[in-house]
Amino acid sequence: MRDTPIHFRKMNGLGNEILVVDLRKGGTITPELARELAAEPETRFEQLMAILPPRAQGTDAYLRIFNSDGSLSAVCGNGSRCVAAVLMEESGRDRLLFETSAGLEPAWRSGEGLITVDMGKPRFRWDEIPLAEEFRDTRAIELQIGPIDKPILHSPSVVNMGNPHAIFWVEDVEAYDLGRFGPLLENHPIFPERANISLAKVEGPDAIRLKVWERGAGLTLACGSAACAAAVAGARTKRTGRRVTVTLPGGPLLIEWRESDDHVLMTGPWTFEHEGIIDPTRLVAA
Repeated sequence: MRDTPIHFRKMNGLGNEILVVDLRKGGTITPELARELAAEPETRFEQLMAILPPRAQGTDAYLRIFNSDGSLSAVCGNGSRCVAAVLMEESGRDRLLFETSAGLEPAWRSGEGLITVDMGKPRFRWDEIPLAEEFRDTRAIELQIGPIDKPILHSPSVVNMGNPHAIFWVEDVEAYDLGRFGPLLENHPIFPERANISLAKVEGPDAIRLKVWERGAGLTLACGSAACAAAVAGARTKRTGRRVTVTLPGGPLLIEWRESDDHVLMTGPWTFEHEGIIDPTRLVAA
């Protein structure tokens, strides 16, 4: 193991910085090493996708996902598209099946430069999101920032899309300092596992504009699970239909909340930036 090169690819999904690390031949990423890699210019990332040998029968790989602060994430839609692009090129196949800590995740080619990931079913019950106290209706919960009589942000929709998400509906996503409010809301006591915080503006029955503070990573150009959460929350509150284009600072994602089985499909592009080798002794020492 000490002499086995650990290959990485620096990629992005709509600007969401992804580091894909192939550990199928051995090696371990620890939270400490993840933080170190996130701080280095060549390997800087918002999410690190560690490709591990498959555990479940019929799957192609197990994905372990780190945020830049070293914390683990159950899903990363943009990162899964990047991993799918790598393994599709390697295998020559157009359809793959991943396993994450959130469950099985199919991915397939859906056009030139586009990959679709099945993000599974959204969860709405308060203890599934999870929240620290019971709310019977999670389409809008009692949570606000600012004065009681004139809150700055209030009444978010909450949903678990593999990760906990809170979506605040606003008229202008740029009218709020999400870099200031994001950390406060991410770490609010109502979210025992922290949460991704989004500002969402409905631009039509099939269009949402989104800005995201990502749990464990901060402001991001794109967050796939947040786009899915916003699309689901939009349909659930009758603001939109079940098929919408969610436009993030990095670009658009097509999200469909499939009525036949309640699964959420996310379609978008990926981009390769550069590749390199991580010194394997760093993984052994870690």
